[in-house]
Amino acid sequence: MIRNVVFDMGNVLLRFEPELFMTRRGIVDPEDRDTVMREMFQSVEWVQMDMGILKEETAEPLILERIPERLRDRARDMLYHWWEPRQMLPGMERLVKRLKKAGYGIYLLSNASVHQPEYWESVPVSQLFDGTMISAIVKVIKPCPAIYRLFTEEFGLKEEECVFIDDSPVNVAGAVACGWKGIVFHGDPVETEEKLKALGLDF
Repeated sequence: MIRNVVFDMGNVLLRFEPELFMTRRGIVDPEDRDTVMREMFQSVEWVQMDMGILKEETAEPLILERIPERLRDRARDMLYHWWEPRQMLPGMERLVKRLKKAGYGIYLLSNASVHQPEYWESVPVSQLFDGTMISAIVKVIKPCPAIYRLFTEEFGLKEEECVFIDDSPVNVAGAVACGWKGIVFHGDPVETEEKLKALGLDF
């Protein structure tokens, strides 16, 4: 029986869309967008921030040296403030509230940097969560099996009583391999609700 619903953060609860972030900051030239995408959002430094090896402050000079000087101020702003303004995906706050009201444990498991708590705590729905685990803080990332085992140990949960919702099929597969149930999120809260109910959740 599923008793706990574990959510990913980016593109499940909060929007994480580099193309949108660049548009907001006036980076519209296709070559410029390709450069920023490659040298920041798809960079090894970004992964190392999720792993807790680097912080934004130490990643900044490594990333910016590969970005044209005319784009650096805007790139720096995205590095530190990509999440502003905070936007939840439509329908997900309602889904979280319904699950919480029905008595399910609500948790967050996200690959993110050590600065994640600074903005997550200001998201109103975060107050409904029973626990969070951030990759950079525990220094292991999804889909490494260790993070799923560490998560259940940290919060005293049973693998077979957890379902993980993530937009990455690989991350969901990692949870399933550790004995969890899993749902790949496709941006549709109604579809997600139907899949949860198919697993026996009642809310």
